[in-house]
Amino acid sequence: MEYSLLADFYEKIESTTKRLEMTDILVALLKKTPPSVIDKVVYLTQGKLYPDYVGVELGVAEKLALRALSLATGLSVEELEAELKRAGDIGVAAERSLSRRRVKSLLDFVAQSQVGAKKLTVDEVYNTLDKVAKATGEGSQDTKISLIASLLRHATPKEARYLMRTITGKLRLGIADMTILDALAIAFCGGKEARPLIERAYNLSSDLGYVARAVAEKGLEGAKQFKIAIGRPVRPMLAERLTTAEEILQKLGGKCVAEYKYDGERIQAHKSGADVILFSRRLENITHHYPDACGIIRNHVKANEAIVEAECVAIDPDTGEMRPFQELMHRRRKYGIEEAMKEYPVSLFFFDCLYVDGQDLTNAPYPKRREVLAKILEPGERAMLATYRLIEDVEELERFFEEAISEGCEGLVCKSLAPDSVYQAGARGWLWIKFKRSYQSKLVEPIDVTVVGAFWGKGKRAGKYGALLCAVYDPEADVFRTVCKVGSGFTDEDLEKMPEMLRPYVIEHKHPRVDSRIKADVWFVPSVVIEIIGDEITLSPLHTAGLGTIKPDAGLAIRFPRFTGRWRSDKSPEDSTTVKELVEMYKMQLKKIEV
Repeated sequence: MEYSLLADFYEKIESTTKRLEMTDILVALLKKTPPSVIDKVVYLTQGKLYPDYVGVELGVAEKLALRALSLATGLSVEELEAELKRAGDIGVAAERSLSRRRVKSLLDFVAQSQVGAKKLTVDEVYNTLDKVAKATGEGSQDTKISLIASLLRHATPKEARYLMRTITGKLRLGIADMTILDALAIAFCGGKEARPLIERAYNLSSDLGYVARAVAEKGLEGAKQFKIAIGRPVRPMLAERLTTAEEILQKLGGKCVAEYKYDGERIQAHKSGADVILFSRRLENITHHYPDACGIIRNHVKANEAIVEAECVAIDPDTGEMRPFQELMHRRRKYGIEEAMKEYPVSLFFFDCLYVDGQDLTNAPYPKRREVLAKILEPGERAMLATYRLIEDVEELERFFEEAISEGCEGLVCKSLAPDSVYQAGARGWLWIKFKRSYQSKLVEPIDVTVVGAFWGKGKRAGKYGALLCAVYDPEADVFRTVCKVGSGFTDEDLEKMPEMLRPYVIEHKHPRVDSRIKADVWFVPSVVIEIIGDEITLSPLHTAGLGTIKPDAGLAIRFPRFTGRWRSDKSPEDSTTVKELVEMYKMQLKKIEV
């Protein structure tokens, strides 16, 4: 398959912000793609080479990419930097530069004469970029430059546009995982009604390329063959939230198991013999950060093969008391792991079991999964089952809630005991319901929002971001809808590091998955999640969260929003508070006012 075909489709996708049109274009692309390379096409379309959990990134900085472009075009790095400044986009800069490349050597002359004759293929592009990503050690920069230049020498200007964007991590077509799943269902399985089976395959494997190849080769049967496997993270089940014990018990049929909700990092542990791999809530491989947690699992999970979930909590080595989440985040570092282990040791509180020695438990009800977990876990000082209690009345739930708070927890997670209380991988549903202390406040509870834009500051904040435009997630439309501008609660350190932290996500226009009536000074790819709190939820003609749900042409907004200090690096944008949750909070707020 020629790479030029991919570039043509990317250009079409880039020309629209309508999700249905994007889906149609993607369907056409998938149908034209041979099954043998469809996994690579899907990865490249996502702007990556592998699923996230593999942890392989291209990691090519703009300066290095420009050196490769210089080698391919004969233009100086200074000329290319000037072109980049004019274009504001490395892809456009590469496209323009290749249109006026110079011949500096016989090699360049031969390569230039072959443009249009020697066609780049998807395989060649993917395999070369794979070599770029895996080049390490002394001389690796020169190797990367040489490999990238070899592609650019044979690329057309349009191909160069998308190659350079891919190489530098700035492809940003606005295509989300759910759009790709829809397109796969339509292209290979007869229509969108097949989406749930394909989505389950994705939820069990967390690998869209792998799923795409399976359905391209075998149709719906390919999706049905997917099984849980050690080393492939299962997309985590998520909880809804309610504000009172009465509502929670009513929703769960008058009875539930309530578990402590610890203030730590959720991990999914895969054990095979003595080998242990840890995945974060976002499915990143975090094994490197927690060698002590790996040791705990190795010694206390008494099964040869298992996939279990636990909350990893920092503890005070002197008192054994739990430390807050922010202190645990000191463990997220590349170097100095041994020192961090001593300063911030961890305990694991296990709460679910998805797989044991060949048995897939994701379709088993929660009581069964809990029973198996208890059998394979040998408790110890640093390895315990999450504290839980069978609850059958409101007062008992409220007492257990207060007990959890007094123990330093965030609150409770209440879980259904019904026969259908399966593990809903990748889904947020009413089988699990969060009950947190902050929900008891008269103020709006802390919510997680995704940063989609920024506004330049004035006065002391001149030259820095003065406020961030934030959004909540609408899973039905797979878009982010604005809910507030946040300018309070940031420390001087936050304000200093914010532009650098957000720079990788800057784009020149509003992202296709962002729904905003407000024009930001700077737009971002929805990527960074923060926690905020405010005084109340109000109707707003400016914001699009819940637009028209409560009142025609009015959305919902957070009044006097403030940053709580929590950068939620453990959450993906799709883990943000949802529009539906925000609407429910607003309705509960109205009930409290009426009372």
